[in-house]
Amino acid sequence: MERLQPVRRDATVADVAKRAGVSKAQAARALGNYGAVSDDVRERVLAAAQELDYRPNELARTMNTGKSHTLGVVVGDIENPHFGLLMRGISDTAKRAGFDVILVNTGEDVTIERDAVQVLLDKRVDGLIVAPASSLETEHLRRVYESGRPLVLVDRQAQGVPAEVMAVDMTSVAFASTRHLLEQGHTRIAFVSTIDSGEPYRPGIRLHSSQIMERLTGMEQAFGQAGLSLPPDLVRLNAGNADSIRRITRDLLAGSNPATAIVASDGLIALSVVEEIQALDLDIPGEVSILMYDDFPWTRLTTPPLSVIAQPVYDIGAAAAKTVIARISGRVQVPATPAFEATLILRGSIGVPPSALPEAAAS
Repeated sequence: MERLQPVRRDATVADVAKRAGVSKAQAARALGNYGAVSDDVRERVLAAAQELDYRPNELARTMNTGKSHTLGVVVGDIENPHFGLLMRGISDTAKRAGFDVILVNTGEDVTIERDAVQVLLDKRVDGLIVAPASSLETEHLRRVYESGRPLVLVDRQAQGVPAEVMAVDMTSVAFASTRHLLEQGHTRIAFVSTIDSGEPYRPGIRLHSSQIMERLTGMEQAFGQAGLSLPPDLVRLNAGNADSIRRITRDLLAGSNPATAIVASDGLIALSVVEEIQALDLDIPGEVSILMYDDFPWTRLTTPPLSVIAQPVYDIGAAAAKTVIARISGRVQVPATPAFEATLILRGSIGVPPSALPEAAAS
């Protein structure tokens, strides 16, 4: 007959007190490091706790102190290296300050985000860091802010929520990078994003991501300065997965008036775009140029290395954690929101389009 494995019971404060030969109240004070406890009692209690492998009941401690020493973090897509690096900045900073982190991934779904925020509040996190799935549907975040719970936003704005936002203003770098492409002779410049717009792009469209809105605004401004218009047929939103990104890439590069440059809004998109260009046996940058947002080590290992728009992602995460922890501690002087900047790094993936070469002009 199979014997059932006994269920291990965690040691309690009462167990520690009994082992140390002190009262439960004395043990609780020694373990919680509060109140008056003699050195002899403290040493006996801590020794007993170690012998019994005692672990404090965090829920009980939270109820007693009102603090959980925990941050809740909500991001859109942890598979995206951008959010992975952001999370590293948050967690490293939180750990140094004595805070744990609970991470929730929403898949860029506002409904999931609402539920995630409520779950984290129910778990009594001391503060929240959120990369909003939508910059427009923000009522749940506004309620958090108005409740007084420390809240910091990362990566994107949230309409009607006056919390600190740790993000790069993308308009200027999008303008500069698009102007560089135009100066190389590109006028058929495509932009690919996973943002769900619910409809094809058109000038003036309102999108749920402030970051994507800023990037498109910068592109439109650069085209306007050149006396041109951003080709609406080349702005492709709703690129949900690798297969759809590859289909979009094929479509952009087909026909009599294809895109000569593709701007990928993140690294995962860029990977699929490059894979499809290779499958089509097209030359980078001889036949099509590539530019992507964010800089990761693999972008220097491709042939040719990819030109990128680098963001200080780790620093953004670290700043978000420092700010929310300052809010939690009740400091009057909260760190000023840094002015983060992105940088255009030119490598080998941007060239002159075939149509702009001298031989093409001569013919």
